[in-house]
Amino acid sequence: MNEARKVVCVTGASGFIASWLVKLLLERAYIVKATVLDPNDPKKTEHLLALEGAKERLHLFKADLLEEGSFDAVVDGCEGVFHTASPVMLSCTDPQAELIDPAVKGTLNVLKSCVKFATVKRVVLTSSTAAVIFNGRPLTPDVVVDETWFSDPFVCENLKQWYVLSKSLAEEAAWKFAEGNGIDLVTINPSYVIGPLLQPSLNLTVEMILNLKNDIEDVNSSIYSCSDVRDVASANGRYC
Repeated sequence: MNEARKVVCVTGASGFIASWLVKLLLERAYIVKATVLDPNDPKKTEHLLALEGAKERLHLFKADLLEEGSFDAVVDGCEGVFHTASPVMLSCTDPQAELIDPAVKGTLNVLKSCVKFATVKRVVLTSSTAAVIFNGRPLTPDVVVDETWFSDPFVCENLKQWYVLSKSLAEEAAWKFAEGNGIDLVTINPSYVIGPLLQPSLNLTVEMILNLKNDIEDVNSSIYSCSDVRDVASANGRYC
């Protein structure tokens, strides 16, 4: 899908990865239909509207992950759908409501919208290494993590890794739905995503770098594998 003026959708467009993806798609002359929670919030939209090509080819839509049918209008007419919208937080008071439901139900609601429109040729889901490596298997230097790896929900629950659980359940639900409904699905599984910001607010993974600088103990005691946000956007783009 590299020809000019093809139409694609990006969910959660105001986010860290999605903002770079929108930028990349506009640079490649796509028409981009993008969802944000509130199109009237300048903190969520100004950086997108300022992108080169946005005035001519970026269209913003309001959508709610928990509302079935909310993505119909934005998916209608698209050939490719990039689903990036999902909450990212490492601590919460209600994991089911704050993380799991938006991740799982949101993914299924996007896919249900995709099924309604024959124009959709492929869906690219931004997942995470969180959905892959939490299964109790050792990650020794000789281990190759490939497409046969999936995180075990029971391991995630025992570790109280609620974000990891949300990403694991969402990807599992996506594959099951896609296989049952003839959707051409690709998943991208980046690790901690860092790099320059387009959005005005500091996101969680980039905040990790600030915390390292500030010598916060629980951050310094961890081991991180990182992906550049521009590489993640490019990896998404290569599949559509």
